[in-house]
Amino acid sequence: MIKITFPDNSVKEFAEESTPMDIAKALSNSLAKEILSATFNGSPWDLTRPVTGDGTLVFHKWDDDEGKHTFRHSAANLMAEALEQLYPGTQFGLGPALENGFYYDVELPDGKVITDED
Repeated sequence: MIKITFPDNSVKEFAEESTPMDIAKALSNSLAKEILSATFNGSPWDLTRPVTGDGTLVFHKWDDDEGKHTFRHSAANLMAEALEQLYPGTQFGLGPALENGFYYDVELPDGKVITDED
C-alpha cells in the first residue's frame, strides 16, 4: 500500500501502482470526472501514470490555473495533430497555451491557407 497526503493534510492508503485517476475514482466518481491533471510530490503528473510510492497529491480542475493550463495545452496539441493529418508537412512555430486560450503559429505546405470553409 502507498500513503497519499492530500492538500487538507488527510492521508489515505491506496494500492501500489495506483494512478491519480484511480485514486480520484476511489475518492469520488464526480471528482474523477472533473480533474484535468495532477501534481505528485510537486511535479506535474499524468492522470494515467502510476504514482511512485508515498507522497503528496493535488488534483487540478477547471477552477484552478493549473487545470486550465493543462486543458489548453492538451487542446493545442490535439489541434496540432489534426493540422498535421489534414496538411502533412505543416511546420509549427510558437504556441500553445495562453492565459485565456491556446494557439500555434503554423506554416502550411505549398503556401496553403486555411479558410472559413476549411
